[in-house]
Amino acid sequence: MPRTAKTVDVPAIGELDRHAGQLSLQLARALRAAINKGELKAGDLLPSTRVLASALQLARGTVLAAFEQLTAEGFLEAQPGSGTRVALSLTRQPPVPAPHSEACDMPLSSQAQALASFAAQLRPLPPVPFTVSVPINDTAPDDVWRRLGNRIRARGPGAPAGYGEPLGALALRKAVCEYVRKSRSVLCTPEQVIITAGTQQGLYLATQILLDAGDTAWVENPAYHGITAIFNSVFRDRIMARVPVDEEGIDIAAGKKIAPRARAAFVTPSHQYPLCMPMSMTRRLELLAWAKESRAWIVEDDYDSEMRYSGHPFPSLQGVDPSRVIYLGTFSKILFPSLRLGYAIVPTPLVDAFCGARVLMDRHPPSADQHVLASFMAQGHLDRHIRRMRGVYAEKRRVLTGAINAHISPELAALHPSDQGMHMLLWLKAGLDDLQVVRQAAKAGVAVSSLSPMYASGSEKSGLILGLGGYDEAQIHRAAQTLNQVLVSLAHPG
Repeated sequence: MPRTAKTVDVPAIGELDRHAGQLSLQLARALRAAINKGELKAGDLLPSTRVLASALQLARGTVLAAFEQLTAEGFLEAQPGSGTRVALSLTRQPPVPAPHSEACDMPLSSQAQALASFAAQLRPLPPVPFTVSVPINDTAPDDVWRRLGNRIRARGPGAPAGYGEPLGALALRKAVCEYVRKSRSVLCTPEQVIITAGTQQGLYLATQILLDAGDTAWVENPAYHGITAIFNSVFRDRIMARVPVDEEGIDIAAGKKIAPRARAAFVTPSHQYPLCMPMSMTRRLELLAWAKESRAWIVEDDYDSEMRYSGHPFPSLQGVDPSRVIYLGTFSKILFPSLRLGYAIVPTPLVDAFCGARVLMDRHPPSADQHVLASFMAQGHLDRHIRRMRGVYAEKRRVLTGAINAHISPELAALHPSDQGMHMLLWLKAGLDDLQVVRQAAKAGVAVSSLSPMYASGSEKSGLILGLGGYDEAQIHRAAQTLNQVLVSLAHPG
């Protein structure tokens, strides 16, 4: 270090926002920018904290805090009796780009591009009719959940602790076992349950674990974006064979022709997404027989099984053949989407593999909400909540059906019959493009999702997915009127 150094005047740092708080951070940011731009050079001696504080009309402690922060980051260095200067080591450093710069000459990998495309598909729509997965306030378990959460997080099992069990909290896994046994005829032990961040994580884990590079899996056509994107964006070395769906569910005979050596089948037998029908018992037995003959796995996404408004649901596939079925469920839809808790129930030989994959992904799910949910279920609140939800959603379904029949021209669209689920499907007629309808409806303040992208290329059908939740009767009728205006304008332009 030289014996003498240039002492700079008070650096020009621009105006500080004295109403925004954190003045020390603002000052540190300004000095850092001056160093990066070369306005302050390596070895320059800064004014004393007292002089700088007086010049900038700041408390001396504010300047001290900024200097300490930049010293810790290596931008400044302090010598007792010699003051504080810009670190000499910065002469050897390449220039630092300006923060928040959009300029980047780094090429994106094909993986990054594929994932970015998927992110655009699944960004949440605004909470206006008819966005899917907007909770209905009448069914939110606010008071009970808050009361249990306060107690369990403060001094119960949900209080801050060390690492948890990768499979999830044992109390919740026991509660899940009891719940799916009673409601879905699932056969399992708590040791077979893996708590996930929702069905999407379960699908990701199943694809990663069940299939090697080059292996083929059946995927329904049409299907949920989340499963097709896993093959298209992440595991592109696994082969996705799109198998058509008819009024009975996935077509097993077609699957055998399209991909006779498939190693797994991803299905939504309780409530096919997005077409809403359950898989018939005949198809269920055919699918299980195929899996046994082919030594293949079945991934059962039990989508919307709780929301059935008439009749009795079929039992789960897992309950018929637990040795071949990976059963996926979630609490995000029936409680609230922000909960981000679901479960995978897997055959015993796969438990360690799912556990290992979960550890590599995120170690284990957050503990507090798991214990709150376990208590919520053990005290019977979940069963009562689901019964209440069925009633509320059945009424929303009645209102939406009435609004569509009253306001949507039958020459332009028709509702698909369904007695289950938290959304309805509207088929479009007269050559209407559902992607174009979605864009125009959004401009008019109505949020709908398009059906055609859920089909394999070349087999697209045009339709709209309408969510049932979160909107009152007047909103639903107004939105249906607006949607009809959009359809009319596109069907008869000019």
